[in-house]
Amino acid sequence: MNPEPILSGDRRALARWLTALEAEQPEAQDLLATLYARAGRAHRVGVTGAPGSGKSTLVAALAKAWRARGQTVAVLAVDPSSPFSGGAILGDRVRMQALAGDPGVFIRSMASRGTLGGLAATTADLARALDAAGFDQVVIETVGAGQSEIDVARTAQTTIVIEAPGLGDDVQAIKAGILEIADILVVNKADQPGVEATVRALKSALELESAARVSGEAAPGWSVPVLTTVATAGDGIEIVIDALAAHRIQMQSSPIGQQREIQRLRRELEARLRQRVWQRVEARLAPDTLDLLAAQVHQRVIDLESAVKSVLASTHTHTE
Repeated sequence: MNPEPILSGDRRALARWLTALEAEQPEAQDLLATLYARAGRAHRVGVTGAPGSGKSTLVAALAKAWRARGQTVAVLAVDPSSPFSGGAILGDRVRMQALAGDPGVFIRSMASRGTLGGLAATTADLARALDAAGFDQVVIETVGAGQSEIDVARTAQTTIVIEAPGLGDDVQAIKAGILEIADILVVNKADQPGVEATVRALKSALELESAARVSGEAAPGWSVPVLTTVATAGDGIEIVIDALAAHRIQMQSSPIGQQREIQRLRRELEARLRQRVWQRVEARLAPDTLDLLAAQVHQRVIDLESAVKSVLASTHTHTE
């Protein structure tokens, strides 16, 4: 693949590259390796929260504010997979029509394809590609499925967790177990009743929160803010933009922030190694091998560990 059209801003060429990366085509990965040194300049922002909290509306408002400051924005919207085609439902593109036609904004919907954690398996590569393509801000919006959304913190540098009043619980984020990943908490739809109670609950939860955070220990001096917005009207958006910039500076200047990024890359490396090893094992197995072994385990002929050893021995994976 030729990198020149992508680097010169050809959106069709960029879209083709992203599609090839999603399909895990070798030539697309080769191009990413070639352009890898150009990445590392964008700010990767994760946006997650309960369904109905207004994630897409907030992302659109953030994009408009960044554009007003002269920054370019790419949005990776991870949609639930269609049960029929396996493709993205494209709901976020529908909700972000106001950004259509802006040459400084690129929106890409991805199907989660059943991947746990709210992110598609190739999301990190696509975010890295958009970084290499020169975008200033790369926003990763998750499907909003609940507790498994913690994976967004392993791809983003700054994670926004969105809550809204009136969703059936004072703090859905606490119930879902994703409060701990927040670098910034945003209570959206702040013009609705109950916003004060939601803000109080979030602040109280932060006070009780353990120092050990899912996404890594916070940088020294960083206190997770609880901000309020009305994304439909643009209220509070500038404050969120400033908080994002402040968190990025704090993490870049802190040894803990740098260690957090190293640990994130280590987790991604481990995941890729597991995937590659399994692909090699699977390619060497007869189609019915695992079914036969599972039946033998079920019949108590062998145990699970013996079945694993049998697979490893037959594929010679343990000696390679």
